[in-house]
Amino acid sequence: MSGNVPAIRFAGFTEPWEQRKLNQFVSVTSEKNLDGTFAREDVLSVSHDLGVVNQIEFQGRSFAGADVSVYGILRHGDIVYTKSPLRANPYGIIKTNKGRSGIVSTLYATYRARPGVDPDFVQCYFDQDARLNNYLHPLVNKGAKNDMKVSAGNAITGDVCFPEYEEQRLIAMLFDRLDNLITLHQHKHDQLATLKKSLLEKMFPKPGSDVPELRFAGFTE
Repeated sequence: MSGNVPAIRFAGFTEPWEQRKLNQFVSVTSEKNLDGTFAREDVLSVSHDLGVVNQIEFQGRSFAGADVSVYGILRHGDIVYTKSPLRANPYGIIKTNKGRSGIVSTLYATYRARPGVDPDFVQCYFDQDARLNNYLHPLVNKGAKNDMKVSAGNAITGDVCFPEYEEQRLIAMLFDRLDNLITLHQHKHDQLATLKKSLLEKMFPKPGSDVPELRFAGFTE
């Protein structure tokens, strides 16, 4: 991006993107699960590659205690900052909840897009590791145990550069389609890898046998 204008953009958009503090685009949410609307089965985790996911479905179990009343509620479209270091993201990651509503650990910071802001664009903006790391680096102090010393409010005081809503929406839709294509092709890749593994087992004789379980028609020797 040069002069707040991206190198590639959709036709019809010519205005420079606007640089502001992130807190002018999103606000902190403090909604808690005090009435027990959500249970341990509704605890959400955050993955670098998959975004916001159900903890049990993603990790096979819930790591929450029996009492989840103080957990923060993350609605569909809300934004979450993990405050947990990853190899590629030493200051944590920022993702948008594109699935069903649930609850998150108190270690997470939760936000909601302000009117005129596409929450999916917020995730797109921070999906590039370098951009995310450069944004968070000056805001986060890391403790002796590698924990994040930054409040939910301070984490959104950095500068970002966003376009008008309609351009945000189109960009978010483009990357959503790309993510869907990647997922589709990943499923196909996984299916082909499973097929190959099965054929490698069945198209060669097992120990003690000189005839494979599966072979092309016409071969009997």
